[in-house]
Amino acid sequence: MSAEVKKRRPRKRKWKRWKEGEFHRGTYIVPNLFTTANLFAGFFGIVSAINGRYEVAAVAVLISCVFDILDGKVARLTGATSRFGVEYDSLADLVSFGVGPGLLMYLWALKPFGRLGWLAAFVFVACGALRLARFNVQVEVVNKKYFVGLPIPGAAGMVSTSVLFLNDWLVPGSAASTAPLLVATYLLGFLMVSTVPFHSFKDLEITKTKPIAVIFVSIVIVTIIAIHPELMLFLMISAYVLSGPVLFIVHKIKSPQPNPSPEVPVESRPDVGEREERAP
Repeated sequence: MSAEVKKRRPRKRKWKRWKEGEFHRGTYIVPNLFTTANLFAGFFGIVSAINGRYEVAAVAVLISCVFDILDGKVARLTGATSRFGVEYDSLADLVSFGVGPGLLMYLWALKPFGRLGWLAAFVFVACGALRLARFNVQVEVVNKKYFVGLPIPGAAGMVSTSVLFLNDWLVPGSAASTAPLLVATYLLGFLMVSTVPFHSFKDLEITKTKPIAVIFVSIVIVTIIAIHPELMLFLMISAYVLSGPVLFIVHKIKSPQPNPSPEVPVESRPDVGEREERAP
């Protein structure tokens, strides 16, 4: 009888001590939950734009930007980076920062232009997809201090802040008042696939060395935004979008490339190597 009772008793669970460098499988779920929240906010923005709630859709895009920042930070802090997370994050970004803002811009401002309007929205989405694909391919070979081309969250933030700031000034159905937005949509798509460098701010290590300074600067930024959120966010994102082309032009002016010599270097001539090997 006692033997049967011992068999039926559940065994005590032994807690595993994770070695250095090992993480529980649940650790990888947390960053993907933030990515899912990013995707949900982007999808909610699409639904809101279709229903004509453009300001709500713009806020949803900004919320997606916050979740997109958090999922990367959490993944790096917990050491839970994975190839699955990278691919999932790219797919969510395409919906939240590509399809969502493109559809929002078309329904809000580009619809009066007809075919030219929805083509501008398509160019924005297509360039965003190309930007994400190029980033995934070049992430290990490019300088982490700069992004190659405008990041797709930056382009989406430009669209959303434009909606929040200009919505009260926009004349519904007027092509004359929305013509600059049509040009801006094409320019945002061009900047995403260009080679213009944009600062990534990944080289800033002041969060570890000067936490008090970081807290103070964060409070100042939040205070400035709180003065007039629509205007301040629009100016901040506009300054970042314009910083890339301005710095690119300044760098080209300061360090012009020398004219390449028409002569082919000796090392690159295929016949020179052959003659040296055949020489006695």
